[in-house]
Amino acid sequence: MLYSPGKVANGLGRTYLCIDQKSFYASVECVERKLDPMTTKLVVADPTRTEATICLAVSPEMKRLGVKNRCRLREIPSGIEYITAMPQMALYLDYSARIYGVFLKYVAKEDIHVYSVDEAFLDITEYMSLRHQTARDFAQMILHDIHDTLGLVATCGIGTNLYLAKIALDILAKHAPDFVAELTEESYREQLWDHRPLTDFWRIAHGTEARLAKIGVRTMGEIARCDEKLLYKIFGIDAELLIDHAWGRETTTIADIHAYKPKSTSLSSGQVLPRGYAYDEGRVIVREMAEELALDMFDKGMAASAISLYLSYSFSSMLPPSKVSTKTAPTSSMRRICDTVVDLYDRIRVRSTPMHRVNIAYAVSEDLCQQYDLFTSPEKQDKERRLQRAIIDIRQKHGKNSVLRAMDLLDGARTIERHNQIGGHRA
Repeated sequence: MLYSPGKVANGLGRTYLCIDQKSFYASVECVERKLDPMTTKLVVADPTRTEATICLAVSPEMKRLGVKNRCRLREIPSGIEYITAMPQMALYLDYSARIYGVFLKYVAKEDIHVYSVDEAFLDITEYMSLRHQTARDFAQMILHDIHDTLGLVATCGIGTNLYLAKIALDILAKHAPDFVAELTEESYREQLWDHRPLTDFWRIAHGTEARLAKIGVRTMGEIARCDEKLLYKIFGIDAELLIDHAWGRETTTIADIHAYKPKSTSLSSGQVLPRGYAYDEGRVIVREMAEELALDMFDKGMAASAISLYLSYSFSSMLPPSKVSTKTAPTSSMRRICDTVVDLYDRIRVRSTPMHRVNIAYAVSEDLCQQYDLFTSPEKQDKERRLQRAIIDIRQKHGKNSVLRAMDLLDGARTIERHNQIGGHRA
């Protein structure tokens, strides 16, 4: 087992890597076809939907030709010949796990924070001295191993804190000849204080950029020199992080991330429907989603104390979304939760307009004790809990579609299809 040395207090004097796989989904598809991920023209998309379907990824060569990531199929110029790969989310997750395995050859799991399916932070502070390597040498060693083991091309940002490692990756490394870039607080100010646009920086969205532009602030250097009282007036407590990042400061460590326990937790489920759903069809969808999410919550040993429902309609209708939340006595009863969700749906749904999107969320906490109510016998509630456990156990052994409800076979129902997806995409 790899030894994980003790940490320097407050993360001072540390060295972090932020490693990302170039065009991950598209690169995996190229590797599976024994093609060069850097020169092959390939997009990952499901053409069986429509030409308006969004490409999950495009290869670096497609980007070089001006095709933007997350574009729609119809937006790809007709003069470009390319390969279309159907999404295979299970395959991408398998590659992600194998990349994590490469990291574990060099760094203990306590020093790794997986940021996304294709991106991770590594604290290499003590490991460099053990191997007598510089941070760049250490990074190159891992990138070469990923390429030799999996055939993927990775990029790496090196920083004296997590934020600088992320910025080195996002803004500098992806354009460096060796795909590696380094930043300290000093070099960050020298190289990137005048960089534009601000949206290239982590956590700065177009709305933040627009609000800053209204006061004449368009770069990180101008944020650093701006009146802090004015920034707090505009952004509230978020100004603190904005100011720290303008100076290249970040005190959070990987150990802090691992130790963090949120005060409240939620589970959510959402989907964009393949067409506009009428009122009765939407009711089926909502109940399906409510039951699936309730089972997931029950399996995690949680209970719901609040329920939220969000519905949006066809763009042409110009209707605002319908939203509602309600509190409930903590419960893990699928029946009670589903009845509540459907009741919320009946209350807020605009019946005459097709529905295109649904999101359901439960505020949850540990199900420490079983909550009985005055209207249902304890025996009936115990029976329901045993039924929920039986459904979960059968599905875990024989597959998610081994136990279905009659409504799952109705026109417009989507549970069977969604069971064959990962993250809303073809598994």
